[in-house]
This record gives sequence, C-alpha cells and structure tokens, in this order.
Amino acid sequence: MSDPVKEFNDYRTRMNERILSDDNKIIKRIFNLDTNAYMPGALDVKTKELLGLVASAVLRCDDCISYHLETCHKEGVSAAEVKETLAIATLVGGTIVIPHLRRAYEFWDALESKNP
Repeated sequence: MSDPVKEFNDYRTRMNERILSDDNKIIKRIFNLDTNAYMPGALDVKTKELLGLVASAVLRCDDCISYHLETCHKEGVSAAEVKETLAIATLVGGTIVIPHLRRAYEFWDALESKNP
C-alpha cells in the first residue's frame, strides 16, 4: 500500500535539493522568503499555516495544500479546525475547489492514520 505522505515528502525533498543545487540567487531568495513568512510574528505559526491552507486551496495547488496540511498537523491543528478552514476555502474559491478538497481530506486522513 502506498504512503502518500512519504511519497510527497520524498519527492519534495529530492526536487528542492535539485532546484537549490543550481545556486540561483532569485530562487534561493524566494525559498527563504517563504520560510521566513511562516515564522512566528504578530500571527502564530498555526494561524499562518491555516491562512496558507486557504490560499493554497483557493489557488488550487495540491502540493501547497499537502504541505500546509502536514505543517498544520505538526502544529497540533485539530481535524475540526482543518475542516472548517477547508470549508471557508471552498466557500471563497467556489465549486472548482471541490476536487482539491477531496485530495485534502485524503491527505489529512493519511496524516491522521500515521500519527493521530
């Protein structure tokens, strides 16, 4: 049986290493900006990750949704909080978000089954 969380993380790690090995200053700065944007500030990490989840769903980026779901899980976000956040994203993004909502639920379930 496949492990979608492991597959996602293995691919992401491998490709990030490949991309960063090109030593492109612009790409490195974008990666750094993304990392720093989600550090604690006026908003805590949990809130920022939930905001990132909404934006990712509305923009229909499955990789981003998975990333934010995993980080939310690590930050102790509850299933109820994730589901309410995804409901808001679906409301804002419209019915075109529903296929991404399905994959988000599937990924969250995989996270929960690994480490509830």
